[in-house]
This record gives sequence, C-alpha cells and structure tokens, in this order.
Amino acid sequence: MTIPVGAPATEPRPEHGPEAQTGWASWLVIGLAIAAVIVLGVTLTTGPGTQRAQAPAEVTQTGETITQAIRIDGMSYHPNRVEIPAGSRLVLELVNGGNQPHDLTLNGFTTELIDPGESATFDAGVFTADTQGWCTIAGHRAQGMVFNVVVTGATDVPAQAITPGSSPTPETNPFVDVPSPATRLAAELPEGAWYDPALPPAPTGTVHELAFTVTEEIREVAPGHQQAQWLFNGQAPGPTLRGRVGDTFRITLTNHGTMGHSIDFHAGEVSPDAPMATISPGESLVYEFVARRWGIWMYHCATAPMSLHIANGMAGAVIIDPPAGLDEVDHEYTLLAHEIFLGQRDTGADAERVNAGRHDLTGFNGYPNQYDLRPLEITAGQRVRFWVLNVGPDNPLSFHIVGAVFDTVFSEGSYSVRAGLGESTGAQVLPLLPAQGGFVEVTFEEPGTYTFVNHIMTEGERGQHGTIIVR
Repeated sequence: MTIPVGAPATEPRPEHGPEAQTGWASWLVIGLAIAAVIVLGVTLTTGPGTQRAQAPAEVTQTGETITQAIRIDGMSYHPNRVEIPAGSRLVLELVNGGNQPHDLTLNGFTTELIDPGESATFDAGVFTADTQGWCTIAGHRAQGMVFNVVVTGATDVPAQAITPGSSPTPETNPFVDVPSPATRLAAELPEGAWYDPALPPAPTGTVHELAFTVTEEIREVAPGHQQAQWLFNGQAPGPTLRGRVGDTFRITLTNHGTMGHSIDFHAGEVSPDAPMATISPGESLVYEFVARRWGIWMYHCATAPMSLHIANGMAGAVIIDPPAGLDEVDHEYTLLAHEIFLGQRDTGADAERVNAGRHDLTGFNGYPNQYDLRPLEITAGQRVRFWVLNVGPDNPLSFHIVGAVFDTVFSEGSYSVRAGLGESTGAQVLPLLPAQGGFVEVTFEEPGTYTFVNHIMTEGERGQHGTIIVR
C-alpha cells in the first residue's frame, strides 16, 4: 500500500456525495492502521529487558581515541574493565564468544544484540568520569555482566548519567564484596579448596577407629576471599565416613580450637548427654555408635548456636551400606550442599547474618562452583551414583542434572524409583530439606556436557552448580 505524502492535489475535490464519504472513510481506516502500527512498535521495543538508551549530547573530545578488544564469554566481558584518560573517546571491538545473544549499554549508548559468533564495533563516546555499563537482557546484569570504564585525570566532574533499565540494588554484605557469577566462573580454583567427590568403597573390618581434630583456620571460601573456618580434620565439609550396617564407629574428638566444640552423628542412636557434650580447648572425648540403619547421615558440631558452627564448616557425612550391598555402578560421588556466609577474615561467618539467614553464596562440598572450575569426567555408557546430603544450615535443595533422568532415587530410608527405565518411569529431582540425604543413579548414554544444579534456581546461581563432562 502506498500512502501519498506532500502537498495536496491542485484539482478540486468533491465535498459531498458517496465518493467523498468513501474517500474520507478510507483515509480514516488508513490513519487508524498507521497509529496501531506505531503503538505496537513502541510496545514491542520498550518491554522488559529491551530498553534502549537515548544517545546523550556529544561531549567534546579533548583526548585520544582508544580502541579496546572485548570478548564476551558466558555472563562476562573479558576484560571487564578499561582505564582511559579523561576526555578520551572509547571504541570497543566486541566479539560474542558465548552461546546466547548479548549487548552492552554504556555511557548512554547501547549496541544492538550481538549473536553468538558475531562481532560489533561500538563507539561508546567520550568519557569524563568513571562509568559502568552492562548487558540489558533481563537478569544478565544481576549475574555480573558489567563493564567498567575508569577515567584518570578527571577534575570534579559529576559521573555521567546512565539511563537504561537499572536493576534493583541487592542487599549488600557490609564485610565483603560478594563475587558475582561471572567472577566465580572466571576464577581459578585454589588447590586447597578442591574437595574430591569420588567416594571409595567401605573399608574392610567392622570397627572403625577414627581421630577427629577441631581447628580454626583461615581458608579461601570464595574467589579472592579468605576467612576463618572451624574445621573437622582441617577440611570443610568434614571427612566422609563409610561403613556397613552393624559396623562400630569409635571417634575420638580433640578440640584444638579457641572455643567450645562438639559433634553429633545422626547415624548414632545414643544418649546425647556424654558423647555430644561441648568440650573446651585442649579436651577430648570419645563418641561411639553402632550403625544399625543404612543410608547417608549428617554429622555436625552440636554446640550452640549450631547454625553458626555449621555455617563455619563443621558438618560432614556418614554413608552406611545395606547388608545386601548396593547395585553395581561405575562411579560414586558425594555432594554436600550448603550455604556460604561471607564475613571478616578473622571472624568468619557473621553470627547476626547467619541468624537472619542472609547467606551470600551456596556450594557443593565447600566452595561455590568448584565443579564448574574443575568438572567431573566420566565415559559415555557408565552408570553413576550421586550421594547427596543437604547440610544447610537452613535452605532446601532440589538436586537435578540437566539432560538426565534419574533411574533410581533413594531418600531418607526408602526408594521412590528403582530401575525406573524398565518401568518406563524415572525422576527429575531429588528434593532434600536441611539434614536430609539420599542418592540417585543415572546412566549417561551420550557424550556431552551435563550440568548438576540446585533447581531452586537462585540458589543454583549462587554457586550450587557443577559440570559433568561425558566423553
């Protein structure tokens, strides 16, 4: 359809009659259609997550033009910071090496969406003050997808306005800058933070004599952040114990810390009065129990406030095999899920934040995202058993593996699914409240990259997330 524009025709038009009415009616319909298209266009281009900033008034360039190559990987820009002199123009050569579209809004300008494998040259204008940019796609900024321009040599110039859809400012931790998902996934895993999840078979013999020593040490609990932890045998979570129904466990607990500590084994059926007593620094006690029931059981420090002692690392697992044994698998792994409370270096988890349930991160086996930084590796066709325990102290867990269906699920004393494929059924999650545990079994038939995660997604995004490479 062609709509005439410009000056009206010079020939007179009839002012009355059917032709005139029909002509004006046609133009009215056309006008309404144009208005509808405009309204629809505005609606589609200003919905959530698609805001685009208006270009600001041009600032006079007094410095040089600086070009910087930026690669987009996952939820981060690499590098995510550039330093330039005041008055300089910044041109970014953006390459999207990730697997989904991204953009960048910075200094009042916004790129178009850059598809995976594509690139864009972005003239971000002239900078006179420190400015932060981010990806405007919904949720990406909250995941740490930000880019900072640091301006040197500026003189009392107010920060430049940043207008596109700002996300709400999350509650901040007064003690530490909490590392974003992008920071965590780009970090290197400290050697001392690695917790090998591979579970060996139960040891021989029916009596297991073990020494547990309590210490208080400074350890790295998240990328770039060290703080005090309270430990069983120098690790968090504590050692995983294994035995069989009928075995005796005799644990000698010695307190080398600076405060009172204790231990409580959920697999034990004993009066708490003596074996779970709090012992002072330098003291020892013996906790003995017979494992009469099979499954995965939590142990933890039982000294009040228990939430704080658990939050500082004092928890672990005991796995008891059934009398008839378990079905054969190729690999067994143990994953302990927990919250992470970041605090001051010499204090550790802050008691008030723990009491209020204000955790910063989450993890499996002591460190956020450690199995993304160092994935588990198996061979296609192998069958794997994952023992999972939620040590809390507070939050539930919904354990899920992306791309897999659980063929067998055992939780808190019973099977809900067993050899499910033969019955044309299975399970998608293993749900666990704090202190609950169980296992799932799965066969990875195809090579690929699989992800295990707390399907309470905000908790998964805080660090309860890992990778399985199947070759």
